[in-house]
This record gives sequence, structure tokens and C-alpha cells, in this order.
Amino acid sequence: MVEKNDNKPSYLGHRKRVKAKYKNSGLDGMLDYEILELLLIFSQPRKDTKPIARDLLNRFKTINSVLDADLDELMTVNGISEHTALMIKLYKDIAIFYLERGLYQKDLLSSPQAVFQYLKASLKGSKDEEFKVLFLDNANQLLAIETLHTGTVNKSAIYPRKLVERALHHHANGIIVAHNHPSGKLQPSKNDGAITKMIKEALQTVEIALLDHVIIGGNNYYSFHEKGLL
Repeated sequence: MVEKNDNKPSYLGHRKRVKAKYKNSGLDGMLDYEILELLLIFSQPRKDTKPIARDLLNRFKTINSVLDADLDELMTVNGISEHTALMIKLYKDIAIFYLERGLYQKDLLSSPQAVFQYLKASLKGSKDEEFKVLFLDNANQLLAIETLHTGTVNKSAIYPRKLVERALHHHANGIIVAHNHPSGKLQPSKNDGAITKMIKEALQTVEIALLDHVIIGGNNYYSFHEKGLL
């Protein structure tokens, strides 16, 4: 007679319940630690991931901050290997990729929320200022996106000639520029206004329109276009 093995790890039944909860209802009703726990299950099949998920939240406070953390920061949490840290970063990058692909074949001046959601996902968690450019055709549809600068965004850091060259390279009729304020402050600085004026004047020399300058700060955005400042 074969004896029944009752020595299976106790967390296996819990993992099964977490998966079933997501299968039945998606993320609705799931607690933050359960979402992280479910994510970790797929990189750590032989561990109880609940304590690790809780430790991540204790360290970073929110899921957004977990996804925004860099590899070294993630690996300071007990149980997070480089393999798992890479998987966490991959999830965020896939989300940004998904939002970026959703911008194509849309009139982006008529779809400001789609632009904002993409820019928030790609810029909000950055610890440095990043300067992005969206190159658009004559129907205001996306041709390409490039990050032209990382670091303090000021007049000396943004080279109008390079921006014009990239716009001509993509055969753009208009561009949207964007950068983030890591401090979370939303209002544009005097420097932001000066940059906007400089870019607009440089583009006018080749008959390309500056359609908007978007600033990402906190959970919101500031649009020069919406404020009537262009």
C-alpha cells in the first residue's frame, strides 16, 4: 500500500488560490501584496512569495514604486535575485511598449489622454529628467519616438540643430516634446518656457510645427498646447 504524501509545502494551496482569484476576476479585488505575490510566483516556483511581496511593499510602499525601482534597489530586498528583478523591470517595460504601440494611427492632438498615459508610464518613475520627442506626420499620427536627452533639461542641454535634424530624418510635419519633473512639481519653470520658445523658433526655419510641450509631474501633466501657450 502506497502512503499518501502529506508533506507538500503549505504555500502551494495558497498559490493555487491566488492564481484562481486572478483567473476569475482579474486584478479587481486583489490586494497590492497579492498582485506582487502573483507576479513573483512565475519567477520563483518553489518559494512562498507572500513574504517577499510584503517586503517589497514595506521597502517601496507602492506597486508603482516597486516597478520604478532600479535593479540594484530591487535586489536589496531579501528573496529578490537578479533574475526576479529583471522580470519585474520587464513587466513595466512591456506596459510602456503596449501604451506606445497604442499611439500609432491616432490623431494625437485629439487624443491627449493616450499621450499622457504613455508619457506618465515612461517618464514618471525616472529619477532623472528625460527629454522625449514624438515625431508626427501631417495627420498628427505618430512616426517615431526618441529620447534626446537624459539629465537636467535646460537650454544648454537641448540642441535645436539635433532636434531639427531628427525631425527631418523622420519626415515629420510636427513634433510633441515632453519631459518630466522628478520632484513631482507640475508648473513649468522659466527655463521650460525658454526651451519651448527656442524649439519653436528652430522648427519654424524648416516649416515644422511644435504641436505641444508636455510636462509630467506627479500623477498629472501640463500641456502648453492646452494652456494656449503655443
